[in-house]
Amino acid sequence: MSVHRADVLPVAADWRGLSRRQFCWLAFASPLAAAWGCAGYHVGARTLYPPDIHTVYVPTIESNSYRRSLGEWLTEAVAKRIEQVTPFKVVGTPEADSVLSCRIVTDRKMMAMESPTDEGRELQLTWQVSVEWVDRQGDLVKPAQQIPAPQSLNTIEDTASLFPELGSSVVSAQQTAIERLARQIVSMMEAPW
Repeated sequence: MSVHRADVLPVAADWRGLSRRQFCWLAFASPLAAAWGCAGYHVGARTLYPPDIHTVYVPTIESNSYRRSLGEWLTEAVAKRIEQVTPFKVVGTPEADSVLSCRIVTDRKMMAMESPTDEGRELQLTWQVSVEWVDRQGDLVKPAQQIPAPQSLNTIEDTASLFPELGSSVVSAQQTAIERLARQIVSMMEAPW
């Protein structure tokens, strides 16, 4: 059986023959019908995080490093990042809905490339931070992920490069590493998909 052009035209003509009122009603009803069909679907940044957590306490991050003030510096960056991108409120009391505690486990500075005069052309700062996020009862907030991560679920690592010949300093490399670590720590707080 073949379809002739004359058989298709009346259907197309019916769509073009809609009155303005019918068209407006369809334009209004279609998104409502789609939204009704997706009643279990939620939209917004709040859906990325556990729904029962509203406040987070971030104690001063402890550090195994001999470099001074790294823990305080990272604590400030993590608290600011939580306030910026999550719906959580950072509070100064351990009676919060959850506690995000971290520890700088490793802080290494090593030479990646040296000049002919044995001066460092490229140095690398590597940090390893252990993270634990528990609720008020002491249970881990984030359940184990279905997809195995390349690193331990509660340990993150970041490396920042330092080029002294180009005017880089240890402080600027540390700032870069701290910002990236804070980003990673806060992204670990997202609920698994």
